[in-house]
Amino acid sequence: MGGGTRGHCPSHAQFGSPGRITIVTWNVGTAMPPDDVTSLLHQNGDDSGGSDMIAIGLQEVNSMINQRLKDALFTDQWSELFMDALGPFNFVMVSTVRMQGVILLVFAKYYHLPFLRDVQTDCTRTGLGGYWGNKGGVSVRLSVFGHMVCFLNCHLPAHMDKAEQRKENFMTILNMQQFEGPMANGILDHDIVFWFGDLNFRIENYDLHFVKFAIDNNQLQKLWEKDQLNMAKGSWPVLKGFQEGPLTFAPTFKFDVGTNFYDTSAKKRKPAWTDRILWKIKAPSGGRSPSGRESHRLQVTQHSYRSHMEYTVSDHKPVAALFVLQFAYRDDVPLVRIDVADEWLRPDQAVVRYHMESVFSRSSWDWIGLYRVGFRHCKDYVAYVWAKHEDVDGSTYQVTFSEESLPRGGGEFILGYYSHNQNILIGVTDPFQISLPASDEGSSPTDSSRASSDGEDDSTLELLGPKSRSPSPGKMKRHRSRSPGLAKFPGLVLRPSSRERGTSRSPSPQGHRPLKPISSGPGTGTRAKDKKGKAGMPGPWNLPLPSSLPRPVPCTLGLLPSLRLEPILGGHPGRPPRSPSPSPKSHQRMEDGPLGP
Repeated sequence: MGGGTRGHCPSHAQFGSPGRITIVTWNVGTAMPPDDVTSLLHQNGDDSGGSDMIAIGLQEVNSMINQRLKDALFTDQWSELFMDALGPFNFVMVSTVRMQGVILLVFAKYYHLPFLRDVQTDCTRTGLGGYWGNKGGVSVRLSVFGHMVCFLNCHLPAHMDKAEQRKENFMTILNMQQFEGPMANGILDHDIVFWFGDLNFRIENYDLHFVKFAIDNNQLQKLWEKDQLNMAKGSWPVLKGFQEGPLTFAPTFKFDVGTNFYDTSAKKRKPAWTDRILWKIKAPSGGRSPSGRESHRLQVTQHSYRSHMEYTVSDHKPVAALFVLQFAYRDDVPLVRIDVADEWLRPDQAVVRYHMESVFSRSSWDWIGLYRVGFRHCKDYVAYVWAKHEDVDGSTYQVTFSEESLPRGGGEFILGYYSHNQNILIGVTDPFQISLPASDEGSSPTDSSRASSDGEDDSTLELLGPKSRSPSPGKMKRHRSRSPGLAKFPGLVLRPSSRERGTSRSPSPQGHRPLKPISSGPGTGTRAKDKKGKAGMPGPWNLPLPSSLPRPVPCTLGLLPSLRLEPILGGHPGRPPRSPSPSPKSHQRMEDGPLGP
């Protein structure tokens, strides 16, 4: 393959010793995102001591009908903000789930992805007796180096007198959420649970003036003693085993927006620690853990627990905690090992060999993606090729990227094997160089994973053939409950223009349906192609909608001033259509909503 080869496991792929996980919770109060969140994520330019994983729980993200429709079609601005902020630090979005204004995002360093498995999500509505998702909980669970971990982001009922209702809602969330598979079916069955969000517990007994006096004079211990959640830990069985660090920061609610002053409105709400981060380790039982190992296997230490007063876009301050995890053992053997040359100088060097563990359950919808260093999620590839399993020597398989799919020019890239069954990249390589001659036409059809056409319509509609097959990001039954989204239009896929998304608005790995690329040959695909199609093949029909047409109902659908329909050639019912080739990004299920995996 020319030159040396790079193996499956990057040299810096150790999950810390010990591992480090950052948890962030923030009620954003329907605000627009700030320009920068670097300090909130504890990523201040020094990557050496940073986290291995980051979980971000948001509440009250704008979910008004006009914004919700846009977010159902395009990635929401908050998710884009965090992907943009974390991409330069080698973080990749592992999973995300949304229930109206409640969003949970989980990121990990890309070289940890092969050791994160069995990714599933769930959500539970508790608003209006369980019919409305303004309150409730969303979760992401996964196996981390063989340990079952669950992240649970909740928004519980507000007001001083609703403590019992908060307890009931939390119990409902714990009872309702169930996951598939033999390990850790319920939330509390996991080796460790991180519970965070706007839990809305208040400070009892003291009046407004005393609470402010205690804050101003740094007498927070007096307030902590009357905090509803702190008092409930000793009396509510459902909270048994949950731990929380000391509240050494001032209450995070309620502030005048744009300031660091507590509420000066006519209501003058009493400050409270509504935004919290707790954790629970599964109690040792002398038996085996959900991961099949002895139960005394995991130690968790909270390294820091603080608020961030510098953010003023909401009436809540964000709260972040850094946890240090010490593993008694680690499952650190990747299911797929990928070998690739140190550099691709010619198209014929774009050959990838990979080895599979005998326990790996492969799927015909698995694929291998080519990513630029700094990619943001598993679908943020430059090119892909189906993992067709061409047998080389009985245990080694080989695939080849077509010349047309390769990026031109130079740059650093990574290869990753995406497993349909595991919902994640289960094999990655070290970065390697691609140095191919520039295209004669002056630009590559796959110039960049983030490139978008300036001449693109304000929105694009693609009509998918009912028999077309493409890789699935996971089984749709893994996410039982979703916001309605556009469930009545399962065959439609829309993509915004660069003007709608901004300068860097890559599609969410779950939420977007980008245009299906036109393949140069069976089994390969690229990021984008000429909108006129290939010679000898029918091109797309550009059908601008007349301005005289009446505005659709609801009126926010008027955001789509023009549509482009593209014909998709059907294939044999049992295999993918030959042309155009299905893209791994196109196989999305509307039942999952805009952000579910």
